[in-house]
Formats: sequence, structure tokens, C-alpha cells
Amino acid sequence: MRFFIVDAFTDRAFAGNSAGVVLLDEPADPAWMQAVAAEMKHAETAFFVSATKSLRWFTPAVEVALCGHATLAVTHVLGGEQTYTTKSGELRAKAEDGWVEMDFPSDPPHPTDDDLSEILPNTEIQYTGRGVENLFAVVKDAETVRTLEPDLEKLKHTWTGRLLVTARGDETDYVSRFFAPGVGIDEDPVTGSAHCILSPYWSGRLGNTELTGEQASARGGIVRTRQDGDRVHLAGQAVTILSGELHV
Repeated sequence: MRFFIVDAFTDRAFAGNSAGVVLLDEPADPAWMQAVAAEMKHAETAFFVSATKSLRWFTPAVEVALCGHATLAVTHVLGGEQTYTTKSGELRAKAEDGWVEMDFPSDPPHPTDDDLSEILPNTEIQYTGRGVENLFAVVKDAETVRTLEPDLEKLKHTWTGRLLVTARGDETDYVSRFFAPGVGIDEDPVTGSAHCILSPYWSGRLGNTELTGEQASARGGIVRTRQDGDRVHLAGQAVTILSGELHV
């Protein structure tokens, strides 16, 4: 079985978000896929089955229903136009001119009264909401996002244990960070699926369907978004770091 390690949402090695990619001829046992993902230790490892065009994603701890950066990584490896069958429905992606564009379902947040004061202490929170799987918070400025030190243990025991924090950008339209201790990831370097929430929120706020976001983690990454009704088009670059064969 062929496998790859790809840095996604970046044009340089050892930046962006690393993903494992495993190419399969036939479907595999989910317990085996989970074990491979735990062995690889990336935020997500993607498993693509050529016979069925099925795509599944596993963190080191659990299977997830949607993952942007690992989808970008798979498409970068396969090239061309791809249509995937996933737990989030049919997803389309295209690799062209050094970029990968993906067509994902939009996930606009709805306002809630979630109290995040203990998770984000000493932080002015301007808006709280939820997407399908994530808590969502808007704070006052980009510097606040960059310097956040959330209480991950408290976050781990909330709703799904995942929190997306964002603010108006300084050099880009918006900045964000994503914390997910509930699925075994303290902080995800660059999160494609999070932009399914960010795109409709900021497009509505800024009155522009085409935006550029920065995920301000230590590795960092840039994601272009285009809001198209109930779909979000995400675009990013990628670099293959390693390729080889999986023997077990």
C-alpha cells in the first residue's frame, strides 16, 4: 500500500498542516485504519479507496466526518479532478496550477449562550456560536487570537471538545486558531473544515464572498475561501514530504 506525508495549506516544507495519505485498492477494516492513524500521529490520516472513491479520515484517536487539509493532501497526491464519497456526502476537488480547490458544505454558525470564560480566561469574547461539530468564538482582534492560551482540559470536557476562535485579520481578511482536545488534537495547525464555518461568518460580516484567512498556529497556513450559497470553495497549496510503502 502506498502512503504519503503531505504538508497542506502551505507552499513550503515543514509548514502548514501535515496529513498522512494511504491509497487502498479495496476497503479496509476501520480498526486497522485507526491503528495506522495512531501510528502516523498526524492530526488526520486520510484513506482513499480507488475501487469505490471512498475517502475517510482518522485522527490518532477517532474517525472524523470531515477534514479539509487531508482532503487537500489526497488530491495533491492523486492530481486532476476528484469526486469523493464521504460521511459528509459527495466532495469534489481539483488540483490545478499548484493549487487544490475543494467544494465543501457550508457550516454557518448559529449564536449560542455558551459560557467560554473559563476556557478563554481574561479574553473579551464578542460572539459565541456553534457549527455542526465545533464551538465558535469571535474575539476583539488578531493579536488576541495569536496569544490565546485556552484551558484545554476544560475544553476537552465540553460539547465536542473543539473550539474555533477567530477575529478580523491584520494582513488577511480574518485570522483563526482551532483547538480540539476532545478528538486528541490540542491545536490543529491548519483546519480546512473550520473554514466551512469561517467563510459564511466572515463573508456575511465583510460583505465579500471571496476572502483569505490565516490560521495563526505555530506552523501557520493560508486558506482562500469562496462562499457559494450553501457550499464553500476552499483553496490551498501543498508539498509532499515523504512517500513509501505500508507493509502491514
